[in-house]
Amino acid sequence: MTLLAVERIKLFSTRSPYWCTALALVLGVGLTAIIAASTENGQLSIGVTQFGSSQLALAVVLVMSALAVTTEYRFSTIRATFLAVPNRTSALVAKTVVVAFIAGVLGEIIAFASWGMAKLLSPASDLAINTGPEWRHVAGVGLLYAVGAVLAIAVGILVRQTAGAVAILLVWNMLLEGLIGIIPKAGVKIQAWLPFQNANHFLALPSGADAGEQVTAGIDFKLSQWGSLGYFAGIAIALLVVALIVAKRRDA
Repeated sequence: MTLLAVERIKLFSTRSPYWCTALALVLGVGLTAIIAASTENGQLSIGVTQFGSSQLALAVVLVMSALAVTTEYRFSTIRATFLAVPNRTSALVAKTVVVAFIAGVLGEIIAFASWGMAKLLSPASDLAINTGPEWRHVAGVGLLYAVGAVLAIAVGILVRQTAGAVAILLVWNMLLEGLIGIIPKAGVKIQAWLPFQNANHFLALPSGADAGEQVTAGIDFKLSQWGSLGYFAGIAIALLVVALIVAKRRDA
């Protein structure tokens, strides 16, 4: 518990979490407000309310999580941390737990604030959360952010430089996995096993009564939507384990 408290204090002693939190809220809730205000009253759907939270706000959370690690390497405060806590794994795991928890809470706030904003601006729209898929689509944002934070921290530990870690995460999430889909024949098959594509699949709503939960955005996923979340989490944890091993073997 002491390590968790120390990591919480260290995290909030810098400005980046505050700026990133504010930016994520603006992008997530603000984009929903713009869409709701420009859509005819009564025409909004549950899926539209989370457009900003599942894309742009997630990118900001990934950056915030990476900064929690790379900032320490940049200013060499990680050396003091490792001197105080010789067990590097314990220190880095504590940091991961704190950042993932904060990211998860932030995700829930953004998701339900976006939903509430949509209801406020479009009261005639049917935005009641009644079914399991609808609850997963909204409440699942926090789970997605928490897992994404673990993955971002792992990248931060491996790369150690802010610019490099941020570039990798943003290109990976927002560009690379989408571009793979244009590879003839094999692209869509590869996408079915990419981490962020599975993350999107987890949040996706069925497009029709007979659509099921396996096909999203033209990709034939082999896992259920909860299975996709587990797969995404497995990749994040595996990458974190690799990062912890590397951190133990190299100089701070």
